Amino acid sequence: MRQSVAVINDRARPPGDLLVQAVEGMERPLFVLDDEWRFSYINPAGAAVLGRTVGGLVGRVVWDEFPEAVGSQFEELYTKVRSTGESGRTEAFFPPLDTWFQADAFLTDAGLVVTYDDVTDRHRTEQERAAAVAAREEAAQRAAEAARRAADAAATAELAGRHLMLLGDISQAMTSTLDTDEAVSRFARLVVPLLADMCLVTVVDPDGTRRDVGRAHRDPAMVEAMHRYADARVGSNRTNAPVPTALRSGQPVVIPRLTSAHIDQMVGDEAAREALAPLNVSAVATFPLLARGEHFGALTLANGPERGPHTDVELRTAEVASRRAALALDNARLAAANQQVAERLQLSLLSPPVQQPHLETAVRYRAATRGVSIGGDWYDSFLQPDGDMVIVIGDVMGHDIEAAAAMGQVKTLVRGIAFDRLEEPAGVLRRVDHALVGLAVPTMATALVCRVEHDGAGGRTLRWSSAGHPEPLVLTPDGRVADLTAPIGPPLGIGWRGPRADGAADLPDDATVLLFTDGLFERRGIPLDDGRDQVRRLLADFGDRPLEELCDRLLAVMLADGAEDDVALLALRTRTAAR
Repeated sequence: MRQSVAVINDRARPPGDLLVQAVEGMERPLFVLDDEWRFSYINPAGAAVLGRTVGGLVGRVVWDEFPEAVGSQFEELYTKVRSTGESGRTEAFFPPLDTWFQADAFLTDAGLVVTYDDVTDRHRTEQERAAAVAAREEAAQRAAEAARRAADAAATAELAGRHLMLLGDISQAMTSTLDTDEAVSRFARLVVPLLADMCLVTVVDPDGTRRDVGRAHRDPAMVEAMHRYADARVGSNRTNAPVPTALRSGQPVVIPRLTSAHIDQMVGDEAAREALAPLNVSAVATFPLLARGEHFGALTLANGPERGPHTDVELRTAEVASRRAALALDNARLAAANQQVAERLQLSLLSPPVQQPHLETAVRYRAATRGVSIGGDWYDSFLQPDGDMVIVIGDVMGHDIEAAAAMGQVKTLVRGIAFDRLEEPAGVLRRVDHALVGLAVPTMATALVCRVEHDGAGGRTLRWSSAGHPEPLVLTPDGRVADLTAPIGPPLGIGWRGPRADGAADLPDDATVLLFTDGLFERRGIPLDDGRDQVRRLLADFGDRPLEELCDRLLAVMLADGAEDDVALLALRTRTAAR
């Protein structure tokens, strides 16, 4: 999005004056390029990072001073921002300085403003981490390859191929779901009949409870008998039974020829022995499901007398399959835990909206990252000590857990400063911007702060200020939709020392104000004005609906093809009420 230079009384300040104000007290490296790609300004921090002096760069063409940047991601970023007016970010390696830079650029009337940071240490850490992961994966691949070679040497080519296909099917089937019970059910159905006549998969829950979840039998006539025995097995197994032994020792338990004496010793309940009898089990092999030192359950394979004992090939394949199943269950539990953490973080960051008799609010949030329900966009509403309501919408760069963490810091600063200071929205944004730089919060964000003010005589005013954020829309009682325009200041996080402006408008009863992030209307290949016009039309069409329904319809239409970016939405409706 293009950043407009903030104005006072609708008149632009001289560019040079703006630049001086923009970098006062700023600690981040920064330079400004004029229309001929010359350095019109660079602060001392920026010159130091580039290994130059301020005097040695001002007035020089950036491509002449740094010819290695020609054709790089930096040139691509600067050219795109200058041609489109939309701010952007890139991260790339600059060989002459042996440095990784993260650069943010946005266009102002004073020229192309670029702020940048040395992120070489982070990249080196990531590279070392990636190398360690690759080494572990390579070791795991070598182990799997050794297991496959052993299976190939012990069986015919056709059987080895079928076993290898089975292992692949197990990996695919179990990793395509995060539901533990569904994963082990798929596992049991896959191994029968290739590895056994019957399969029971035991899952150990986090509280230590055993459950026989996966169940499969090659003979449909025996399925009911299998379920009767599986239902009774957990409560009737003695400590020397195969499953308790495998869980305790972490080693496979193989009984090539199961006798009545074995059954009497291992099954402590007469009803369970009677349930087992129709299955006519003659051989048992049990493998623990073990990953990262934790027992997730056990795999039990059983054969009837016609099939006889399990072959060495079947046992080897079953052992490999049990390891893969354990890893899949481990990954599923880790993913579920991460999702739970993400959801709890989201709930803590996106608090419920404030409701008042005369001010109704509704909010919506949609994350772009699949599998993680949080991102960098946020909304907020709260009451100031004087009773006025403050509503906020914002967008931190990025859409992942890191962006959400940064968003939490920005949101907390906005809420705390706005509650404590009782300033106009522009003053709140100014203080938040300075706090982000002073506290070295490594992020940039756009934000829109609005305050609903009451004059004591029944009148109501909406006052707002924007830090690089899309302007809000208002639907008046007569059905007209208008843009709430005011000078837009730069984003938060750059230490802007220049002025920030407020806008103000009367807010009658039965009016609807809509705040949103750019993910609602920005789409690849579609002009921004077209996307915003569509939001405006939908607000006019559905503005008479209940506020919750209005929000749902906006998201359903605008995100019908999926969210390309995180989306936050806040709607406010005024009502007639005693004040």
